[in-house]
Amino acid sequence: MKRALRSDPGRWLSIGLRSVHLVGAALLGAALLGAPLESRIGGGVMLASGLVLFIADHVAARIDVRELAGLWIVAKLAAVGWTLLHPPHAVAVFFGLLVGSSVFSHAPRELRHWSPLGRRRRG
Repeated sequence: MKRALRSDPGRWLSIGLRSVHLVGAALLGAALLGAPLESRIGGGVMLASGLVLFIADHVAARIDVRELAGLWIVAKLAAVGWTLLHPPHAVAVFFGLLVGSSVFSHAPRELRHWSPLGRRRRG
């Protein structure tokens, strides 16, 4: 048990960022469903934490923008940014991203790491 607690600090940073990202998603979803919250706050938290997660995963060679997983993340970041600029479409985009992210995160590894834009980099 002690060894698990002393694991890589980068892993704990990633866990913390992912938790912040989920809080942003919850805030945005609640605002879009009528809670008395500003949707830009949740969307901003989602966008900022998602961008930091993407950069950290790319630097650590856990994600490649030429792979389907990397392309999906770029598309998600763009879509969240778009919802902040076009609020009338935010609900549809939000739920599309929610379903797409759920399906994609559980897709087979071979699909997530398939590279339609060329060979995968070796990390």
